[in-house]
Amino acid sequence: MLRRLIVLCATLAWAATARAEPETVRVGVLAYLGSERAARDWEPTLAHLERAIPDRRFVTLPLDLPGMVLAVADRRVDFVITNPGSYVTLEARFAVTRIATLESGLPAFPIAAVGSTIIRRADQPAIRKLADLKGKRLAVVSTDAFGGFQIAWREMEEAGVNPFTDLAALVAVGFPMEGVVDAVRDGAADAGVLRACLLEELEAQGRIAPGAFVVVGERQSDGPQADAPPCRVSSRLYPDWPFARLAHTSRDLARQVAAALLTMPATDGRAWTASLDYTTVHELFRKLHIGPYPKTPPTLEEILRRNWHWLALAGVAALWWVIHAARVEVLVRRRTAELVHEIAERERAEATALRLREERDQLSRLGIVGEMASTIAHELNQPLAAIGNFAGGMTRLLDAPAPDLERLRIGARSVVEQAERAAAIIQRTRGFVSRRGAQRSTLSINAVVAETLSLFGAPSDLQRPIATELAADLPPVQADKVELQQVLLNLLQNAVDATPSADGGAIAVRTALSDGMVLIEMRDCGSGASDEARTRMFEPFFTTKPDGLGLGLSICRTIVERHGGRIWAAPSAPRGLAVRFTLPPVANSPANSPIEENHA
Repeated sequence: MLRRLIVLCATLAWAATARAEPETVRVGVLAYLGSERAARDWEPTLAHLERAIPDRRFVTLPLDLPGMVLAVADRRVDFVITNPGSYVTLEARFAVTRIATLESGLPAFPIAAVGSTIIRRADQPAIRKLADLKGKRLAVVSTDAFGGFQIAWREMEEAGVNPFTDLAALVAVGFPMEGVVDAVRDGAADAGVLRACLLEELEAQGRIAPGAFVVVGERQSDGPQADAPPCRVSSRLYPDWPFARLAHTSRDLARQVAAALLTMPATDGRAWTASLDYTTVHELFRKLHIGPYPKTPPTLEEILRRNWHWLALAGVAALWWVIHAARVEVLVRRRTAELVHEIAERERAEATALRLREERDQLSRLGIVGEMASTIAHELNQPLAAIGNFAGGMTRLLDAPAPDLERLRIGARSVVEQAERAAAIIQRTRGFVSRRGAQRSTLSINAVVAETLSLFGAPSDLQRPIATELAADLPPVQADKVELQQVLLNLLQNAVDATPSADGGAIAVRTALSDGMVLIEMRDCGSGASDEARTRMFEPFFTTKPDGLGLGLSICRTIVERHGGRIWAAPSAPRGLAVRFTLPPVANSPANSPIEENHA
């Protein structure tokens, strides 16, 4: 029995001891000035909570911004005391709820006390306003710091300075925030961002000399009072730090803590009030597209509102382009129609010119034939007279008592030969004067000259002899035979007309190879021509004949040039005129290659 009594007493004593041991409550605090400073600043608050709630023991857990997020995510803390920006982010991500707001104790602004102060060294007067920060180095605690960067970020944006693109460098020094002051003092940065009132605090502590730093873009607060705040700031002010509970924290404990905070007397200028509205912090984050308000693709309305002037300019440009394109299209169509009309007119003109040239050439050939009519008649009279003679002789043989059949057979063959001769003369003349298109073929120039002389008349039948000097092994030419005959007949007729019949002078036709070209020359023994006449004799309608039209040599030049050659006149020794023209030989063709001889 005694043993049982002893065990019961021991159990009761242990239970009493266990009940007397308070439960630990962990409070995470943002240590922007270092862990020791954070523990010292918040020690009065936690001591008051322990007095108000004796069965709980409140301990601080100093954290930086990333550490605060990790501690809340891992549930290593039950409450947090942090800056407004950090709270808004934790509220959106982890459903953290504020239960009280810190009163800064500033006389004129007891609630809105969080802001940013941008400082520079007093010996750097080039930086006076926020716009002067372009191209400068700016020291910050972190780009995630609320009072140490994000508040100043908004002010710089509104001053036309993008801290991520317009600054020479954004120098992140980390916690504690006094590192920003050191960076500006040592010249590692041209300016720095501090939490509001830290500059005055450091001056009061003697850690920096008064007047060593100047506030950039100093402004009056947007608070409800007209009095100026005791701290120099570069931004508008926002609600002070909240005391917030986590989602897993007991509601009863949260109510006890909230009630205790509201009854806490002001200590070191700090007290707690009922939870305030953080709409201005949300507005800041929405403008910067940070925290719970990441940047999303803009709506059509936002695009129109932000870029209406550019869209209007683009609309005007598009309208101008449409009008310009329509005008250009009209001009192009009009010009195209004009070009089509011009091309059609040109084609009609070319067709008319070709027809007129063909008619001119035809008339020229007919004119040559007219001039040669007596020669052609003389050539035809010879076979016709022979046929008559053979026919008369054969008649007498048939009338004889004993006809000589062999002689009749010879006479009949002779009649056939003379008839074929007359038919060949007529065929050559008809082929020369017939109208047809150009028909180029590979020709022997010597053969064309020989056939042309035969067409013009046998040399023995003329009063003026024609001498020929035809070079051997001439390369063939690609040409129209009738057109070459027309040139040669024109030159022959001119040579005959220029050579007096009484002096017995000879006309000469010569072929040769000159500078890779086939040369044909026609020489007469006339009186020659002056320099002006030789220069102009190939022009249309220029002539030295009393009854000439001046078209023969012009046609000759057209034909020769159409075949790729040239024609000219030069004095002939000892007298007279030499007309020469050249033709290109067939490319890569030997002199003995197969050609059209065209013998009559």
